[in-house]
Order: sequence, then C-alpha cells, then structure tokens
Amino acid sequence: MTSATDPHPHTESGATAVSPDWPPPAPPTQTPDKAPRWSLPALLAILVLAGVLYAWNLSGSSLNSFYSAAIYSGTQSWKAWFFGSLDAGNFLTVDKPPFALMIMGLSCRVLGFGTWQMMAPEIAAALGTIWILHSSVKRHFGHVAATIAALVLALTPITVAINRDNNPDTILVLLMVGGAALALRAVRTDRLLPLIGSAVLFGLAFNTKMLQGYIALPAVFAVYVYASKLGWKRKAVNLALAAVALAVASFWWATAVSLVPADDRPYIGGSTDGSAWDLIMGYNGLGRVLGGEGNGGGGGGGGGGTFAGTAGIGRMFNDVLGGQISWLIPFAFLALVAGLVRCGRAPRTDLTRAALVLWGGWLVLHYLTFAMAEGTMHPYYTTALAPGIAALCGGGGVLLWRAFRGGDARWSWVLPVGLVVTGVWAIVLLRRATGWNTWLWPVVGVVMALAVVGLFVFRTARSGTRARLLAASVAAAVVAGLAGPTAYAASPAFASATGGMGGTNPTAGPSTGNGMGGPGGGGGRGGFGGGDGGGPGGGRQDGTQQGGQEAGEFPGGGGQMQPGGGNGELPQGGGAPGGTNGEFPGGGTGGAPSGGFGGGGGGGMGGSVDSELVAYLEKHQDGAKWLLAVSNSQSAGQLILSTHKPVISMWGFTGSDKAMTLA
Repeated sequence: MTSATDPHPHTESGATAVSPDWPPPAPPTQTPDKAPRWSLPALLAILVLAGVLYAWNLSGSSLNSFYSAAIYSGTQSWKAWFFGSLDAGNFLTVDKPPFALMIMGLSCRVLGFGTWQMMAPEIAAALGTIWILHSSVKRHFGHVAATIAALVLALTPITVAINRDNNPDTILVLLMVGGAALALRAVRTDRLLPLIGSAVLFGLAFNTKMLQGYIALPAVFAVYVYASKLGWKRKAVNLALAAVALAVASFWWATAVSLVPADDRPYIGGSTDGSAWDLIMGYNGLGRVLGGEGNGGGGGGGGGGTFAGTAGIGRMFNDVLGGQISWLIPFAFLALVAGLVRCGRAPRTDLTRAALVLWGGWLVLHYLTFAMAEGTMHPYYTTALAPGIAALCGGGGVLLWRAFRGGDARWSWVLPVGLVVTGVWAIVLLRRATGWNTWLWPVVGVVMALAVVGLFVFRTARSGTRARLLAASVAAAVVAGLAGPTAYAASPAFASATGGMGGTNPTAGPSTGNGMGGPGGGGGRGGFGGGDGGGPGGGRQDGTQQGGQEAGEFPGGGGQMQPGGGNGELPQGGGAPGGTNGEFPGGGTGGAPSGGFGGGGGGGMGGSVDSELVAYLEKHQDGAKWLLAVSNSQSAGQLILSTHKPVISMWGFTGSDKAMTLA
C-alpha cells in the first residue's frame, strides 16, 4: 500500500499515477494491488454483452460462402484442410493462408458442419481478444481504463459485424493483440519467453492474413528496444531469437507448400504462378498497398478504392468507413499525444509510456496502411484499428481524467475539448444516416454537453459533492461517446442478415455511402448469374450494397457477368456438363434454372441452388471427381455448400487466377 509520503504514487494496477509533478525520478515496482470489487463483474458483464451481440440470431446472418465452402472441404479431406482448398478435390485454394480455416475446420470436424459449429471459434476468439486487452491495459493504466477499453472494443461497430462472420479477421486480431500483450509483458518482466511467445503469435497472424499480421510489428520492436531495462547486448540476443521464432511461425506453411510438387497440390488462389511465395508478396502483400492489375490485390476497377472509398488520409472518416470505425479516433489520437507529452520527463523504462507507444503505434500504423492502400480495401479490415483505439480511449482517457482532476491549469482544457470533439463527430456521423434513429443525435449532444458542463462545475463545487459530480460527468461522457457506436453495433444482431454482400463484405448500421472508385479486382471472366437478391449470398433489397456495390456487381470489374447479377450465361458460351448446347432443366441455353447459382441470400452459409439444377448435375456427373467447373470461387462455393461435392473454380475469387488454362 502506498503511504502518504511515497514520492512514487501508484494506481490500483501498480502503474505510476499521474499528478502535477509526475513522472517520479524512478519507475515503481509493478505489483498490482487487489482489484476493486466492481472490476471483475464489470468485465464479465462486458463479455456477456459482447457474446450476445456476436451470437444473437447468428443463424439468420449470411456467412461468407467462399470460406464456408473451404471449411466444409477441410472436413472432407485433410489435404484440403492443410492447403486451405476451396474444394475437397483440391483444385484451387482460397486466397489466404489457412490458419483461421484450420481452426474452424477442426471445430466442424469434431462438432459437425454448421453455422454454430463454424462460428464457435470465431466468437471465442472475439471474447478472448476483449479479455486479453483488458488484462494488458489494466497492468499499465488501471482497472477503470481496462474496463473502458474492453467496452469500447466490444461495441466497435465493424468489430461486431466481422465477429459475426467467418472471415479470418477475428482470429487475426486475437493473435495480434495477444502478441502485443506478450511484448509488453516481456518489457515489464525482462523475460525471454513472453517475447518468443509474442513472435510466435505474430507469426500465426501472418499465416492468417499474411503481411497484414505484421502491421503492428514496428511498434512492438520500438517499444522493446527503447523501454526494456536489459542491456543492449542482451536485448540484441533476445531479438535475434524472437526473429527466428517469428520466421518459423510465419513461413512453415509456405515452405511446406513449396516442397510439394505443383502437380500434387492445389493451385494457390490469388497468386500469379500457383506459389505461396507469390501470394505473400503480391496479392496479400504489396498489391494490397500499391494496387495493380490481375492478382495484385485489386485496384483494377478504377481508383483502387473498391469497397471503402478513395485512398487518402481522411478515408477513415468518409461516408463508408466513418460509422464503422471512426467514432472515437479523434479522442484516441488526442489522448495519445497528450499522454506522450505528460510522459515526457519519465524514465526511458517507464511502463505507462511503453504502453502508450505500443498502442499508439498500433493505431497509427494501421490507420496509415488502410487509409493509403490503393489495392482492394474492405471496410471490415478496419476492425484491426479497434484494439488501438480502445486501449488509447481507456488508458489515455484515464490519464487525461487524472490530469484534469489534479488541478493543473495547463491540462484542464484537454479532456473537455476531447469530449466536445467526440460529441460533435458523433452527431455528424448520426446525421449522415438519413431517417435512421433521428432521435439519437440530439440525445448524444445534450448528454455530452451535460458531461462537459459537469466537468467545469466540478472546479467550483463543494468538496462534499465533487466526487459524485465528477463520477456523473465521466459516466455521462462514456454514455454519450458510446451511444452512436452501440446503435450501429446492435444492427447486425437484430437484422435479418449481416450487411453488405451476404457475408463477403460485412458492415454494421445503416447504409451511408457507396464507396468511391470502381468495383475493383482484376478483369474477371463471366460467371453464373441469377438470384433474386443481387449479390452472392444476399445483399440489400434496394439494389445497393454498403461499400459501393450495385446489386449483381462483384470484384472482377469490366461489366462482366458475376454470381448473383448475370443472365445465367455460361462463360465463353459453354455448355453444361453431360448435356447438349448448355441446356439446364428449367433454363435457357447456358442458363441456370430459377436464377442460377447466385442465389438470393438469406441466412446461413451462402445462397441457394435450385434443386432441379442439383439433380441434373448429379445425374450427369458419371463418376467424375468434380461435379462441375465454374468461372469463380463464389459460384463454386455456393455449389459446394448446396451439393456437398467438389466443384472447380476455374479462375478464383477475382476471376483472374491462372488455375485453368487452355494448355
């Protein structure tokens, strides 16, 4: 317990308290005090709230049929499970490394294939991320900060949307947050094992979405090099060992793939030459940032903005992304800058500053990468910003609160200004959604105004009422700041399906923008059309998609027919297998009955396929390894899920893979 004369006051977590004469001349010992009684119940309540948002009405949400098909194929073939093949016949893989699919595939092998069995690891990963972030923030900023951080992360709109989907980003964020937390532990304890563990988790993140898993690594490296108390020689040795662990955890899969002869493995989707190394450097590497043609990560649709608006420093605040991720970005940046200034006189090894630098670096690096990316950019990528925003709002916010309470006139304006900016920006975002919950923005404005006024009244209030007034003001600020994000975040759980392209581009809240730039991708070939609902596996009934997709459009650009929007024609005028002149039962030449393979969406794991079509295909399969060959992976995925049989995707997700040629 800290005495009244202790020159090194502590928070309840053991971190250095902020006072007008902070920092102290030497860092204190980091031994957390006993947690307040409300801390654990508050965390459990947040986890329950998050679990409801992530799991409620899950069977009514449209999952990504592309990944669903690969997960199903992995339950039928261990080879498909290892390579991440779209089909159990192992013709083509998905365009990502398979680590996240492996986890979901194992769940489905044990529990059976279905929506809940597939999503159980995703929901567990999402809740685990909240728990880990709370634990890490608590160590450096205290229990109040940790609770705020956990709540902000749980209620970030795009995070809720992607955590209800089977895209790999949920598992990616868990691995990166775990890696960051272990890196801070390595700095705090001077032990090698947490640093090795951090490297392994970032390596597994690489095997989830390749170079995106490395975005936060420069911040981790900088914090360890600068803030660790170890000598430079010992740090160099530890970093060298961590680099080896990172390399092994990152490249084991790509190395294993390269050791298998090309004729004995599937074509690596998204690559230009069928190799995992090309996928790393191209489609899932520099192509995402620089754009380009073909499999260079998109950008072929004109401008490279595709689903998230035009690239630029203000991208996170545009009509498409603003309501998904930007609500608290201004406050997070203000808290970061102010916190670093407050820590200016702290020792090099100060742990509060180390945490600020890591989470601030996390936010800045992700922000700049996604804002300036010229390649394919989906709104749900921005869920990776959420842990940095949450940690800075919690930790940095508490630092500003303590500075305000400390009576230093130089800092008395920072917290109120941050709250005013947050309230004004929330009103702007809410007013963008014309006709949607129009009562909410005035409430946010009034409550935030009361919070700011309460802070200033606190200065002149009597000592007996000051504590209650300050607590009420802070509570009002939290409610006002999170009201808008919460309203957006609740929409996926209580809507009929996840917004945006039936699981391939999940979003939260109302549609407020169409994205700037074309529908991206690299010159796709024609696909199977049809469907009443527009895009593959669903979409908005008004014919538009959040993120700039008109109904029926799909990455591939060029006005080509793609799943869910065409006229049912076969690519190149081709015929149906085992038939003549491409006639399907119930359809015209080259057509598919009842709208073809695109399907009209609905719940579950993708669009539906007409039963007559399935019966026709199975009748004419005649013992072939694959049921059918189609132009792209979305069509193939929907057929695999409907027939439970291998289907060839000739040209991959974007329609530009060279998996099948005339040679």
